[in-house]
Amino acid sequence: MSGTDPTRRPEPEPTPLSSPLARRPWMLPSAVAREFDPSRVGRASRRTVRDWIADFTCFLAAVLIGMLGADAVADNPHIAQGYAEFDQVLGALACAAVWLRRRWPVGLALVMVPVSVASDTAGGAAAVALFTLTVHRPFRYVAWIGGVSLAVIPLTYWLRPDTDMPYFVSTAFSGLVTVTVIGWGMFVRSRRELLLSLRDRAVRAENEAALRAEQAQRLAREDIAREMHDVLAHRLTLLSVHAGALEFRPDAPREEIVRAAGVIRESSHEALQDLRQVIGVLRGGEADASGRPQPTLAALDTLVAESRDAGMKVVLANRLTDPDTVPAALGRTAYRIAQEGLTNARKHAPGAEVTVTVTGAPGEGLTLSVRNPAPPGDVPEVPGSGQGLIGLAERASLAGGRLGHRAGPDGGFHLEAWLPWAS
Repeated sequence: MSGTDPTRRPEPEPTPLSSPLARRPWMLPSAVAREFDPSRVGRASRRTVRDWIADFTCFLAAVLIGMLGADAVADNPHIAQGYAEFDQVLGALACAAVWLRRRWPVGLALVMVPVSVASDTAGGAAAVALFTLTVHRPFRYVAWIGGVSLAVIPLTYWLRPDTDMPYFVSTAFSGLVTVTVIGWGMFVRSRRELLLSLRDRAVRAENEAALRAEQAQRLAREDIAREMHDVLAHRLTLLSVHAGALEFRPDAPREEIVRAAGVIRESSHEALQDLRQVIGVLRGGEADASGRPQPTLAALDTLVAESRDAGMKVVLANRLTDPDTVPAALGRTAYRIAQEGLTNARKHAPGAEVTVTVTGAPGEGLTLSVRNPAPPGDVPEVPGSGQGLIGLAERASLAGGRLGHRAGPDGGFHLEAWLPWAS
């Protein structure tokens, strides 16, 4: 009978809103306050302070209008004294029923239609019931009940003519009052829906901002993890290779032991410096927090020389006319790919000759290739997660390029990347 309240919507997650109304829900209607504070749902007393004030105001308005109607009925010569008393009693009951307007708005509005025809004293209560129906229920209820209320107005003044105004004037005036009550109720309802829609938009904006912040943190963590892998894997592989050589060849010549120990010391120092750099990024959010410059393609010669000092056979074919003209971001990506390729070759093909080839030009792109044949002897199994190649493929994709790798039929391995180089 009462229908469904459109102001009740699926309850979003409680979020701390900074609106003054949200901090003072007693200033809001209960239907709106429940949306701002979902914990209010299910409480025994659902009326806010504003609801009590509104209910008392509506009751007083119904009583005042009813008193005016009672005076008019008492002075109307067309109405018998007994019926005038019945009119006043019926109006008093209608005014008392105003307190039920929130619980049964549709039922009360339906009952008030015949009551308003039978009693002039109930006119104020009927207007309050129609206003409540318009505020709390969809328009289809308002259309039906409001239409019936307008249709019975001519019947009401035909049964009890007004002594102060002509029939058509009194009918038109009552119709105008009814339309005004409906319009006012629709305005209040639309304002509440606007307030709830703004609140939903604010909650949605807060949730989207939280998701964007979480995504940014996740991307930052991924970038840091990728950088740690690319930087530290190269150094730690040098440590592992030379420490393993010292372990399995304790009778090696003193010169080789000294050289391996020097490489271990230098690699440990560089690994610590790189680790400080990553920690500086975590603490300060600055890419150059440690003060160390980021590597570019011009540092490829240093990387190759470092690998040769570690005992690798590396051939560098740098066919770029001027490596310094390569953009810093592009050069850094190419450097990391070459570094990872040399690290994998050192782990999985020790003793094999590695060829690093760099070609390209502005407008054509930069191509970097790391190729090695099968290792000359048996290679101890080295654990690997494959995350390095996955990280390189993602790094190349983020730069707008592509990366491919394949194992040769002779047991070798070929890693090749193409990166865009704007003209």
